Amino acid sequence: MEINELIIKSHEIAKSKGWWDEDRGIPELIALMHSELSEALEEYRDEENLNVRFKDNKPLGFTVELADVLIRIFDMAGKYELDLDYALEEKIKYNSTRNYRHGNKKA
Repeated sequence: MEINELIIKSHEIAKSKGWWDEDRGIPELIALMHSELSEALEEYRDEENLNVRFKDNKPLGFTVELADVLIRIFDMAGKYELDLDYALEEKIKYNSTRNYRHGNKKA
């Protein structure tokens, strides 16, 4: 699936499951993305296997939490009609022109 298809699908599912019954602002949405990253960190700390595992047919694990981050981002992009596909292409193109470690940054 293309990025724009994932955005549409993620946002439609979120709406159909009631996550947009009340409007949510960008700060709340970013906090939810952050919480998914925190869950990914906990999975990394707790599990040796970083790949998908299942419990009662529910996908779990580090990689699933990273997918949840993307789903949250795609949902927000759908709500606010953000052209994430274009932004990604432009940013990747720009990153290819940057200096090594962006001027020797530490992280």
